[in-house]
Amino acid sequence: MKTFCILSAFALMGTCATPRYTTKISNLKNSIHIVDSNRVMTYAKTITSKELKKHLYTFSSDAFEGRKVGEKGQKLAADFIRSYYKKENIKSPPGISNYYQTIPESFFSNKINASENVLAFIEGAEKPEEVIVISAHLDHLGITEDGKINNGADDDGSGTVALMEMAQAFKQAKKDGYGPKRSILFLHLTAEEIGKRGSAYYTQHPVFPLENTVTNLNIDMIGRVDDLHQDNKDYIYLIGSDRISKELHYISEKVNNTYFNINLDYRYNAIDDKNHYYSRSDHYNFARQNIPVIFYFNGEHDDYHEVTDTPDKIDYDLLERRAKLIFATAWQLANQKHRVVNDENNDLLK
Repeated sequence: MKTFCILSAFALMGTCATPRYTTKISNLKNSIHIVDSNRVMTYAKTITSKELKKHLYTFSSDAFEGRKVGEKGQKLAADFIRSYYKKENIKSPPGISNYYQTIPESFFSNKINASENVLAFIEGAEKPEEVIVISAHLDHLGITEDGKINNGADDDGSGTVALMEMAQAFKQAKKDGYGPKRSILFLHLTAEEIGKRGSAYYTQHPVFPLENTVTNLNIDMIGRVDDLHQDNKDYIYLIGSDRISKELHYISEKVNNTYFNINLDYRYNAIDDKNHYYSRSDHYNFARQNIPVIFYFNGEHDDYHEVTDTPDKIDYDLLERRAKLIFATAWQLANQKHRVVNDENNDLLK
């Protein structure tokens, strides 16, 4: 009986000594240290509304015929992106032929033609095997039955050009001797509009092992303001940031609080969100593989999936600001001492 009492006392002490959940979260927050605080903003400033606007007016022009998967316009859009990376001397990743990951027609249904993801890569200086994936989809809806072009300036021209500008910023940093410690893959995905098929293909045929993929930052519509924020447009919806890694969530918040103070709106991150946005864009195929994700989104507006989604309606200063936030978050993830930890492996949460 005496032995039992002693053991019970030790067990009780252990229980009482276990930090409460709020303490665990506080410890997690306190463990996050911002890196390169001056340098990151030097390169973030190279992301400009002028260049974003220039790229987007081309990418969402009538010449690309609405970028329907497997059709001429989508091929032209893919080539436009590839040509940009060639010009910027940002390389294709190892194992990929000339920036394209070709997706065969057999992967699609409804007689969709073969298509391609476009990939560009900056190798990490210290931990090249660990990869940050930043993604946006390049396809859109094509031409309507009555001959009108769906330009898709916000969906997802805004995300596409943001990736291009971020890649340029990281490349300039590397040229100056400040390349990322981890590798960064800029992943322009096809076939999002027909069921996230481009990201499904990538996660089934990854260029880098999925276990080495640190996180996926996915951008799908960041150039407009929805009806809920007409009086305060300095916002962005974040979805999924805390679903797999709370550390990722608090890194994201700390980066924002340090540099931007944008209103990070989490209303659509609710488990019971009736819009189901968490499962509606390309990040979801990474999340299904237990890879931490953040989905950046400005919400729907009257021009969503309409021919009126044109580049003249984009708020380019706001697009610049949001792209800088994502760039700074990626910089932190690529350069901090340890890779982001999933909750089940995070000792601070145990």
